[in-house]
Amino acid sequence: MKIHIKLFLIIFSFSLVMVASLILLMQWSLGKGMIDYVNTKEIEQLKPLITQLQTVYSKKNSWDSLENNHRQFQRMIASQLQNTEFEPPIKKRPQRRKDQRRPPRDGYRQKYQTDLEGFPEPKHPKRPKDVYGNEHNKKSPSINDKRPPPKPKVSYAVLDSEQNYIVGHFDKKRDYSLTPITLNTAVIGYFAISKRHKLAQGYELDFIKQQQSYIWLIGLGVMVLVIIITLPLARHLVQPIRQLKSGMHKLTQGNYSQNLDVKRQDEFGQLNRDFNELTQALDKNETARKRWLANISHELRTPVAILKGEIEAMLDGIRPLNLDNIKSTQEEVAHLQKLIEDLHQLTSADIGAMKYRKKNTNLADLINKESNRYEGYVTDAGLCFEYTQYAKVINVYVDQTRICQLLDNLINNGIKYAYSGSQIQLSLSVNKKVAKIIVEDDGPGVAERHLPYLFEHLYRVENSRNRGTGGTGLGLSICAHIIEAHQGEITASRSILGGLKVTITLPLF
Repeated sequence: MKIHIKLFLIIFSFSLVMVASLILLMQWSLGKGMIDYVNTKEIEQLKPLITQLQTVYSKKNSWDSLENNHRQFQRMIASQLQNTEFEPPIKKRPQRRKDQRRPPRDGYRQKYQTDLEGFPEPKHPKRPKDVYGNEHNKKSPSINDKRPPPKPKVSYAVLDSEQNYIVGHFDKKRDYSLTPITLNTAVIGYFAISKRHKLAQGYELDFIKQQQSYIWLIGLGVMVLVIIITLPLARHLVQPIRQLKSGMHKLTQGNYSQNLDVKRQDEFGQLNRDFNELTQALDKNETARKRWLANISHELRTPVAILKGEIEAMLDGIRPLNLDNIKSTQEEVAHLQKLIEDLHQLTSADIGAMKYRKKNTNLADLINKESNRYEGYVTDAGLCFEYTQYAKVINVYVDQTRICQLLDNLINNGIKYAYSGSQIQLSLSVNKKVAKIIVEDDGPGVAERHLPYLFEHLYRVENSRNRGTGGTGLGLSICAHIIEAHQGEITASRSILGGLKVTITLPLF
């Protein structure tokens, strides 16, 4: 089952339950409210009867004249309910026409027959006999054999001040509304009216039935409206999922150049933006992978081709087999070995296989010692090295060997690319909760467009990848992996000296 159908069924089912519950609740509330209204209205209609009951009580200062006087009590109630909706219907016995009258029963209404003396001779009905010829002694029905009269739908009664029965119909099992009867601020009794719990007739019942039909029609209209709204809404909500599904399918086919609509401001819009960032990252990684393979093949092919050419030249007798040519061959092998070692370190860092032996280290003491060695390298290259000894203790949790490897790469990188400059500066400082190391030179520098890519694998500003103007392009990538393993940051920017500035931050321990 598709998602938009599931969504439609969920919304429709929820709406159906809510509408049905609301309709039932409204019907119950309407019925209960109408019954309470009718009961209250009847009490208001019979309020003048309270005055009559006060008058009856005041004549003898008791209820003796009204006690068990049902006829008088019924007349008092009938006079108050006359010409109202609460007036009980009068059942009149219909008169029969002569042709509809019953024939006289045998033995009771026989015509008198006169005998010879002129006296009527009555004939009594014969008693029925049983199968043995004995007459039945049929017992006349007694009063106790009659069915009890049905309880009235609404009963009225008068109770004394202690709620004892005086007159009327009062059943303790029924629920009554008691209206106090007072005389001179004293309660002399109660007028009891049984509460209705349902409506059997009257315009109130018709009104409730009409309102219930309207409520059901409204509920039906609401459900039709829910269907009309829910179907397009479900399709609208599922539309971004369909677009994302199509985009994911294209992504599995290797199409990384697609972009989804990000105009939406909801979660689907954020999901589309994340998808677009994912496609851009995959496209960037794919481009880097292709460039990585091309650069690797170029870096490996160049020394191998040179080495092969020199060996073939010596084998063909073009170049003599002497110590100088062997040293040249050995230099190419060393260069190839260094390239392979750098590649090994870089791939080890990528897969997390590069080992670190971290410990609490005084970074200032470490750099102060290494600066003497760096000064010799830079001086031998014909450049000036500047570093100010840092006296304070800077505790960091690092691998000393990897930090020295990091600084070696940066200093060597500065020597190679600052050939037209005059100096390399190394500085150490503490800023808030991090230690900051800065290596900068006054060489030709790097264009702004190349700065974000300097730490990528085999990235070199020189597209020709001339070994005379730079290294393999792996040094800065290895530096980035070392700093990342120490939870630090490394960035490249333009130096105020005119060359390249590399800034390293390490968290304090």
